[in-house]
Amino acid sequence: MSRQCCRSWNKAARPSRRRSKEREESKIGTPLLHALPETGGVAPGLLKAARERAAASGRRVIAELEDVMGLDPAAFLQAVATTLHYPWLPSALLFASTPDFSTIPLTKALQRECTVVHLATGETVGVFADPFDSALVAWLDARLGGAPLYLAHPEDLAALLARHEETFRAVQSVHTGSDVEARAGEAVEDLSLVRIDEDASVVIKLVNSTLYDALKAHASDIHLESTDVGLAIKYRVDGVLTSISRVQGVEMAEQVVSRIKVMAELDIAERRVPQDGRFKVGIQGRPVDFRVSIMPSVFGEDAVLRILDKKDLADSAQGVRLSSLGFEEQDIKVMRKLAKEPYGMVLVTGPTGSGKTTTLYAMISEINNGQDKIVTIEDPVEYQLPGVLQIPVNEKKGLTFARGLRSILRHDPDKIMVGEIRDAETAQIAVQSALTGHLVFTTIHANNVFDVIGRLNQMNVDTYSVVSALNGIFAQRLLRQVCSSCAAPVKPGIAELVESGLDPEAVKDYHFVVGKGCGRCRGTGYRGRTAIAEILLFDDELRQLIIDRQPIARIKEAARKRGLRFLRESAVAQVALGRTTLQEINRVTFVA
Repeated sequence: MSRQCCRSWNKAARPSRRRSKEREESKIGTPLLHALPETGGVAPGLLKAARERAAASGRRVIAELEDVMGLDPAAFLQAVATTLHYPWLPSALLFASTPDFSTIPLTKALQRECTVVHLATGETVGVFADPFDSALVAWLDARLGGAPLYLAHPEDLAALLARHEETFRAVQSVHTGSDVEARAGEAVEDLSLVRIDEDASVVIKLVNSTLYDALKAHASDIHLESTDVGLAIKYRVDGVLTSISRVQGVEMAEQVVSRIKVMAELDIAERRVPQDGRFKVGIQGRPVDFRVSIMPSVFGEDAVLRILDKKDLADSAQGVRLSSLGFEEQDIKVMRKLAKEPYGMVLVTGPTGSGKTTTLYAMISEINNGQDKIVTIEDPVEYQLPGVLQIPVNEKKGLTFARGLRSILRHDPDKIMVGEIRDAETAQIAVQSALTGHLVFTTIHANNVFDVIGRLNQMNVDTYSVVSALNGIFAQRLLRQVCSSCAAPVKPGIAELVESGLDPEAVKDYHFVVGKGCGRCRGTGYRGRTAIAEILLFDDELRQLIIDRQPIARIKEAARKRGLRFLRESAVAQVALGRTTLQEINRVTFVA
């Protein structure tokens, strides 16, 4: 859009000269309006309090002001815009716009939290998030040359830039650089915008920017999938796989996978068999581990990178606690009781990415009082626990779960954690350890608590030893929570309720909600996850039923009498409380 068109801004929407003067006064810290509108304004006392808190905390005034006012994001933004005489962009209009990085490059936009967008109406305007930053406003004014400035919520603007950052940076790195091969053996020391911009190699820049973007998006996995025309990049965020971008060129796809192999110290010449490895990078002064799996495919090779970011665990010295994982209070009480048993086995089951290891870490953290010797063997050691001896599996050097577990038993342990039971030898040693006076925490892949016995039987562990060793099994899943910022009531149809296995009459009092999508949830309607569990506790009667190979229906009935609540029931309870949606529980749990 031409500059003349930009200047044809509707006078009714532009600030008057008087308002412009007041706005300029507010930039340099003079008192704001003394007479505010009855609704929608910021009281001077609140602004003063926010400034004092910002000076003490080092945070921005706008962030402290939002905390002081305690409004929802839309109402807060409107109040600030009204007070400072700026037009404002609701999240819906902002996300419908298209950023223009020709005037303000993406790197600058991210650093200064401002950008230029083309609105759906065809107008080109500047958007920024901090009206109290006079240097930012002056810098933006100088570059836009009179174009109108709109105020947006900081999280909405950050989400808009993040949404375009992955595709823009990947495409930019491919089309503006030279086709230089990734330099073998080069280590990635730091993931930062400055470092990425300085990378000379197109491949290195693309890989580093992908890792950086995935960490910003709080992804748990990165999928690099080779196609017949290039490479598809996907992230798994909150358990759901999302397509991010596509890179054209089969040769580029091969070079990207080769770069990942170099970082993980794998054989770049071998393309016919799967390979596994790991590497580490730094971001914002902290190390982040990546676990790599390379798999041959029809069109070349695919790579999946599991992100193990230590900051995702609680930053406190004591580690994460059970109460912070989202389990219901009654389940937490049972878990704590199991964690304090003197001996036996506590087994957590569930699919990959369901939070099994984190739950075991939480249980160990709560009993780690320095009076017991706690030893873990893991592949890999995902988070460091203070006061706990943690041993990483190293199969290349011959340190397997089974061999490590044998050595642990000679190290005078009280509590043992085995990261995962994968084979018969590990299963047998773990069970024998639980039967000989040790408390063993471990995980295994199974669909529910009742399938675990069969899985261990397949590993040639006799049923009597299994049920004698087990104190309890709990299966768990992670459910995405509805974003609190954009949650809205919804009334599901009769067909949807029946399809979900619910009686329409029995759910009349349920608080059904759905997320409309906003900046805080990146338009998904979900923000964060919570855990649900089904816990099977063993007593003599239940053990005898399993040893006698009674029908599964009878075993489930006996477990129900002992307080077992199935995963589906726990999931439905989350829907009733308005924490998640029917679509989410149908995705994660089995509809009976």
